Amino acid sequence: MYCSMEKSQSAGGGDSSSQTKNVREGVTMREKKGGALQKLKKRLSHSFGRLTISREDDDETHPHRIGHKHCSSKVPYNGYNSDEYLDRLEPNGNIPVDKSSMRYDWRSGGNDHERVKRQLSVSSDSKLLDEDIREETRVILRPKKPPRPKSEVFLNKQELHPKRKRFSAFGGDSPFGKSEAYIKLEQLGEGSYATVYKGYSNLTHQVVALKEIRLQEEEGAPFTAIREASLLKELKHSNIVTLHDIVHTRETLTFVFEYVNTDLSQYMEKHAGGLDHRNVRLFLFQLLRGLSYCHKRRVLHRDVKPQNLLISELGELKLADFGLARAKSVPSHTYSHEVVTLWYRPPDVLLGSTEYSTSLDMWGVGCIFVEMVTGMPTFPGIRDTYDQLDKIFKLLGTPTEETWPSVTHLPGYRPHKLGFYRPRKLGHSFPKLYDIIEGEAIATALLQLNPENRIGAEEAIFHPYFAQLPRKLYELPDESSIFSVEGVYLHPEPLRQSK
Repeated sequence: MYCSMEKSQSAGGGDSSSQTKNVREGVTMREKKGGALQKLKKRLSHSFGRLTISREDDDETHPHRIGHKHCSSKVPYNGYNSDEYLDRLEPNGNIPVDKSSMRYDWRSGGNDHERVKRQLSVSSDSKLLDEDIREETRVILRPKKPPRPKSEVFLNKQELHPKRKRFSAFGGDSPFGKSEAYIKLEQLGEGSYATVYKGYSNLTHQVVALKEIRLQEEEGAPFTAIREASLLKELKHSNIVTLHDIVHTRETLTFVFEYVNTDLSQYMEKHAGGLDHRNVRLFLFQLLRGLSYCHKRRVLHRDVKPQNLLISELGELKLADFGLARAKSVPSHTYSHEVVTLWYRPPDVLLGSTEYSTSLDMWGVGCIFVEMVTGMPTFPGIRDTYDQLDKIFKLLGTPTEETWPSVTHLPGYRPHKLGFYRPRKLGHSFPKLYDIIEGEAIATALLQLNPENRIGAEEAIFHPYFAQLPRKLYELPDESSIFSVEGVYLHPEPLRQSK
């Protein structure tokens, strides 16, 4: 039957090939106008198994059949030897290795007929046709613009640790750094650029100290506040006040510190006439311990005075107010001599020296030590720099080139403004120093006119004055309190009647 169909198709003689060519050209022209319709006819003819082809097509497309005038018993599947249909011969979708051998024997059923199944159907063809129509429509119509790229916030939704806004100056995703996290209570004190309040933390449920710095819109944050924050973030020691948080708003910059109920100045006012010498030893040891930690890291406090030494109820002493502190680099630079409150300012700075080191802080330690013992300021200048120098030289003697080399070359050294005094022992001026073992010796080591002769913090900790303290104090980690050692506690202060 199939052979007769082929013969009837080729009965037209020579017109057949030209007709076929015209048909091809017509198809080509119509595909440009309505390609979808032609594809529909082509797909339907494939689906219903049109197996007849022209001899010309057969000769051109199938060279293995050249010379055969009769139809072959085996023809390519559906009359086409195309990869598109050969791919569909295997149910698993794999492409056969030898495509030329893929023939279907339509006369014999057998196992081949069982094995080879037709993969195309009218329904599947209609789906393919729909896809072709949609593809052609997309060509005809203007394509849609690609969607705008999504924000990184949406692209990173699946991350386990998404990046969020940093609230705290100490980093990380935390509730710190927000003003609503703290409640401001009563005012504790007021300075030149900041006011200190007692506060409460809603985060830790503890009492804190809020140092509120007023910001000027044109000037911004004071450099002293920036310096204090940068230093305190790096200094972690039990004898240095802890900076918990920083809250920055348009009007204020607030430092959140650990709360300590009093300072050494208030403590000495409460216990006038001098402190218990055992407590003086504990306070001095803690002060030296904190300063030694700073000096090892090349940090100078530059404002050591009783108001900046906080005292807890337990007796812990903590260095505070690092507004004037700064890191000293190597080699040393020159700094302003307008530092340290007048009573605790060393003579080299008073004379205009700008090349100073850790000895600057050690002079203030000596003044505070004598004040804790006697209950009175050591060098209470009342007028100006030269009045302060006069108070110092009356006790320690006026320096000369023999006792202090190059002192006469300092900018503030003016003999006509300085009285000449002979040196005296501190014990003669402060007899209570003799009541303490090694008390006068350590005071003299600290209060040296020549800064090069002053004892350092690390060396002073091992002075014989501290021989009565437990040796375990020298083995403590930096962040451990001395009161964690057994036998170390604050003694009751003597009761004295106020005059």
